[in-house]
Amino acid sequence: MKLVGILSDTHMSSITDSFVRQCATAFNRCDAIIHAGDLTDVSILSAFSGKDIHAVSGNMCSWSTRQVLPEDKLIIIAGFSIGITHGAGPRHNIEDRMLIRFPTADCIIYGHTHLPACRRIGNTLLVNPGSFQGTGKHGFTGTYAILHLLDTGIQSSIHTLSPLP
Repeated sequence: MKLVGILSDTHMSSITDSFVRQCATAFNRCDAIIHAGDLTDVSILSAFSGKDIHAVSGNMCSWSTRQVLPEDKLIIIAGFSIGITHGAGPRHNIEDRMLIRFPTADCIIYGHTHLPACRRIGNTLLVNPGSFQGTGKHGFTGTYAILHLLDTGIQSSIHTLSPLP
């Protein structure tokens, strides 16, 4: 079994000690990390040293980050095809647009809405980890996802960040 940590919408211009500690706690057992955009600045990926990192840019990313990271990415991990994009536009039909963007993917990971979601449409698992930093207007707690790549298939779970001591 392989575990992949998924986060999105961190909206950070620089890395902080608390972010590094939260990531170490949330993703300590993960083999790889997927960031589904709106990092703001690519430097925050340094929090994941030693892990296989896949990231895409989002609509809130800096110009320099957009030059380094693609808008879309299709990867293969443990034999599963995984489409990664941030997403754009209205929430109400975002999953339909994701399925059009990656029609053959086993799993599609996206962000943008800040709303965690994990559901299967047909044979495709769609995962939105929500906002890692909990940037909702009412101070929602941050969320993330863990992707479980098993011999028998692909599954995902949504988690809430634990408060730091």
